[in-house]
Amino acid sequence: MNSDLNGSAPGATPLDLDDIAGLVPEWVSTRAELNAVEQDNIISAQLWAARKVWTVESVLDHQTMRNLHKRMFGDVWTWAGEWRRKDTNIGVDWPHISTEMYQLDADLRAQCSDPQNLALPAPELLARFHHRLVSIHAFLNGNGRHARLATDLLARSIGSKTSRWGSADLSVATETRANYLAALRCADASGDIGPLLTFMCE
Repeated sequence: MNSDLNGSAPGATPLDLDDIAGLVPEWVSTRAELNAVEQDNIISAQLWAARKVWTVESVLDHQTMRNLHKRMFGDVWTWAGEWRRKDTNIGVDWPHISTEMYQLDADLRAQCSDPQNLALPAPELLARFHHRLVSIHAFLNGNGRHARLATDLLARSIGSKTSRWGSADLSVATETRANYLAALRCADASGDIGPLLTFMCE
């Protein structure tokens, strides 16, 4: 197994040998090949999502979050769609994932109970949802990509604009990715969602 698979972009959750053992396409041996097959799988998931009508309830459903991750990564990883069962470099302690996801679901349903009178302005609500979902870090890998697509689906469900996410591929090391991670870390450290909100609205 090529050790290049253990590498990752700055800020990403590193994969260990047990995680890599769940790789579905056996021919993949480099990070570039892994990135390519993951991107193909994600595009397929985006096309699937684009054909569906999304409501707040359908987006936030506990099982939908898992199914979305499986749609995005199921052709690549056997553990796609499964809550992680170990602690990683970020995220809540793994035994708390299910509880945190249920609480996120309940909170957002309450905030979006009246789409014409949201508890927060739509851009702020979406930024806070995105940050919280990333912070829970429910899966072994792919959490940022999963949270970005989930946030876009929630935006559609409330009739809001989807984010352009800096108009860049945030899975690779770029200045745009660095700005995105800095905005998330600012929200982690101080609760200030402003930089993330600005990034998402650019």
